[in-house]
Amino acid sequence: MIHKSIAELAALCGGRLSSADQAAAEIRCAGVSTDTRTIGPGQLFVPLKGERYDGHAYAAAARKRGAAAALWQQDRQLPAELAGWPVILVEDTLAALQRLAAGYRRELPVRIVGITGSNGKTTTKDMVAAALATVFRVHKTSGNLNNHIGLPLTVLEMDASTEAAVLEMGMSGFGEIRLLSEIAHPDLAIITNIGDAHMQQLGSRQGIAKAKLEIADGLKSGGTLILNGDEPLLAEDAVSLPEGIRVLRFGQQPGNDYIVQPQRMDAASSSLRISYDSETTPELTVPAAGVHNMMNAAAAVAAALQLGAAIDRIAAGLAGMQLSAMRIEKIEAYNGATVLNDAYNASPTAMRAAIDLVEQLQGYRCKWLVLGDMLELGDQEEEMHREVGRYITPAKADRVLTFGTLGACIADGAAAAFAAEPQAVRAFDDKQALGAWLRSQLSPEDLVLVKGSRGTRMEQIVQAIQHR
Repeated sequence: MIHKSIAELAALCGGRLSSADQAAAEIRCAGVSTDTRTIGPGQLFVPLKGERYDGHAYAAAARKRGAAAALWQQDRQLPAELAGWPVILVEDTLAALQRLAAGYRRELPVRIVGITGSNGKTTTKDMVAAALATVFRVHKTSGNLNNHIGLPLTVLEMDASTEAAVLEMGMSGFGEIRLLSEIAHPDLAIITNIGDAHMQQLGSRQGIAKAKLEIADGLKSGGTLILNGDEPLLAEDAVSLPEGIRVLRFGQQPGNDYIVQPQRMDAASSSLRISYDSETTPELTVPAAGVHNMMNAAAAVAAALQLGAAIDRIAAGLAGMQLSAMRIEKIEAYNGATVLNDAYNASPTAMRAAIDLVEQLQGYRCKWLVLGDMLELGDQEEEMHREVGRYITPAKADRVLTFGTLGACIADGAAAAFAAEPQAVRAFDDKQALGAWLRSQLSPEDLVLVKGSRGTRMEQIVQAIQHR
């Protein structure tokens, strides 16, 4: 984590000390926190202001827990109870946190990989980190700390011994990826794909592609952008990237720089080969099912090769990686049935990939799709849910259960394909009832895939069928 004197922190974030006390200026801070519940002794407290909260109100609690100093927004009155505590005055605490991270990143000799995309960001992050960890000391985004607050905090967690960092970059509107990329200043960036998430804010898939390509704006001079070459929207817009950026493409189609060759797949893993530079890798295995995860693996391999890792080390790292929870996480139901918990989030593109995966997996008595609402899709959300439903056929799954108002549109779209067996498609508006009914129908030889947007908390259905 960052270790700096208060004077050095003030210089990096563009602030000034509230006191001319030279002794206070030389006090050293180790780490940064925005949360008084977890702040530790010696850290710098950064009080952030939201619509319903103001972190400045918790500064006294941060001091009591041992925080060495705080940023302080200069339009806020400094309470008497904070007298004598080192405070750095700034115009805006969030902007100061971001400047602090950007300045600190530029001091470190670390090689940074930035990752964005509509789907697969976290899985690709985990894969890149695993591939690089066999060669470098790696730091990566934890959990979902991928926004304008989480990314700066992740950067500030690094120390001088970090050799490579893998930073996930999420967004909901234009300009956000550009900001994150300019803070992280990556050597290499990845765009996993262009889907339908955030259609409400960005208007179209073309808008989503434009927003994702902002990651190139913060790349180092001569940096490399690795993008999904099977996505025409990325190919179209990549021609207008800043001068000096090297573009590499991965995908299944001929003409990509890294061509995915699927080999084998089961509910817990996938194997593939990758052709590149007139070479073909040995068979690579990742503990993640689906062709879409083979694509994520190809992006990770390309990144690791570009940073100098050998293919045998990359293969070992991928084989032993740990995926973040609820990303096609294989779980055993109470009776031994196979459950794929993919409940972290959802979009139409990700739903179709999950449906394809269920179709590709064989050897089960009955294959169940349990699908919830997909959020932030804009005015066309009902039709987009029906389109997902129409994508489901009896060849892809045996049973379809949906939850939620929009989930019911998925069931409506699927109904025609299951007209010969109308009871194969059921819509629920009660999650507990869905879980109980599924549990009563489940056989040990079944496969269940559960997916929905984060707000639907579809993992509760997984829990309902998991415990004895």
